[in-house]
Amino acid sequence: MTVPPVSLRCLVVDDDPLAVQLVEKCIQNTPFLELVGSCSNAIDAGELLRNKQIDLLLLDVEMPLMSGLELLRTLHERPMVILITSNPNYAVQAFEEDVVDYLVKPITYGRFMKAVQRAREVWEINQNSDGIHTPLGGIPDVDFTFIKVESRLVKIPFTELLYVEALGDYVHVVTDTRKHIVYTTMKTIASRFPETVFLRVHRSFIVNVSRITVIADNAIHIGDRVIPIGQTFMRDVLRRINQL
Repeated sequence: MTVPPVSLRCLVVDDDPLAVQLVEKCIQNTPFLELVGSCSNAIDAGELLRNKQIDLLLLDVEMPLMSGLELLRTLHERPMVILITSNPNYAVQAFEEDVVDYLVKPITYGRFMKAVQRAREVWEINQNSDGIHTPLGGIPDVDFTFIKVESRLVKIPFTELLYVEALGDYVHVVTDTRKHIVYTTMKTIASRFPETVFLRVHRSFIVNVSRITVIADNAIHIGDRVIPIGQTFMRDVLRRINQL
């Protein structure tokens, strides 16, 4: 499917007038971006988001009355978001909110361009009709993801990830070298894995297709681990294997 040229409609939200001017200038100098407006607080931004089509929200985190993160949590439908802040300690919260990128002040145009290029890639992928989900907000050529382990973000290369197992309110992310215990849902963590690489084979298991060694007796073997294939997943598993 050919994706038409993109012009992302942007809203800037920051209580710092100089920061707003800088971001507006960056937008105006970027051909595929269109500045729709700017707000100095999250309350006005929320109203504008409800009444205008916004594709990309460039949002300051720390603002009076309502923070940028609090604004995001009030939105039933949200545009793509690039968070902007002077405090790099918000990286974990940004990860949890599934934003496109995270800019730390002072912003340079080069770093801004990297962030908005990523947003454009996400937008273009979302226009495709094939339903392929790619990691890290839709970036097609990224071969890793990050998972939150306690207060740290841990990089997980897809080639090293064997399988994921759900256990109650946690999931175990098992790699070649270790097991990470993550407080999240299976649905959430599955959304971070490309469907071209990983396959849900049971309500409690996602496997790396390339690491499967044997399929027998309604089970998948990855090394010494035997993983059951759920009855409702059997058809999808067989179809996927037959496509390899």
